[in-house]
Amino acid sequence: MREVSTQPLLTGQCRHPEVMTILGGSLRPVAFPAVAMLIRHPQEGPILFDTGYDASFLEATQPFPERLYRWATPVSLGQDAASQCRALGIAPKDVRHLVLSHFHADHIAGTHAFPNAAIHCARAGLDNARSGGRFASTRRGILPALIPQDFATRARFFEECVAMPLPAGCAPFDVGADLLGDGSLLAVDLPGHCPGHWGLLLNDARWGLHFLVADAAWSLKAIRDNRPPPALTTRLLGDTRGVRETLDRLHRLQQRNRDIRLTPCHCAERAAEIASP
Repeated sequence: MREVSTQPLLTGQCRHPEVMTILGGSLRPVAFPAVAMLIRHPQEGPILFDTGYDASFLEATQPFPERLYRWATPVSLGQDAASQCRALGIAPKDVRHLVLSHFHADHIAGTHAFPNAAIHCARAGLDNARSGGRFASTRRGILPALIPQDFATRARFFEECVAMPLPAGCAPFDVGADLLGDGSLLAVDLPGHCPGHWGLLLNDARWGLHFLVADAAWSLKAIRDNRPPPALTTRLLGDTRGVRETLDRLHRLQQRNRDIRLTPCHCAERAAEIASP
């Protein structure tokens, strides 16, 4: 796999009872950070995996019923991904690629700020995001107002990419979608959390094999202990059986290859590393 480098961007957080994200968790609300990943590619330049929270989230959740989303998961915004890119000397208009793991609002709110980027995503995810009425969409974590008007002309679908075998160290995951045609970004289907939910495998200059698993788990603890969310949560957002099968595969991967780096988007352990590198 072609080598790239990564830099996590903390874009804010929400609060929710831990028990809704992991079996046996506490009833106490805990913080779930929203981490986007800046990827630096030697030819394609800066790329983002998810865009995290953005002020557009507050605008999209101002009306009812969308406001229910904000009530259920109270949000504290951080510095948005576009502003963090600018601070690193990267103009958002120069970002050529966005990779969206799925269409939940906390993963796509900043998409509007990168107007020139091709958007790599699952067709199944886009189709799901465009289906249903406002109440149904809000219940599923979807805010259609966050999908740019020109999305269809910029979309590049995982399902249409050339399939590529994954390195042996990724078993039981064995195949990915080659997004750029050079083996640097391999999207991996991680079903269950919601329709069209995928992760991204990288050969990271700092970490070696690095698997961005999005919301296949909300924490590294869940992967280590193979503790999925309760069925109440998984039925609300996606498919319980798919969630548990995907988490079991991630657990087996972590047990077999202790050197692979796994990064869930909402993991407090990974967010703490950003604050204290």
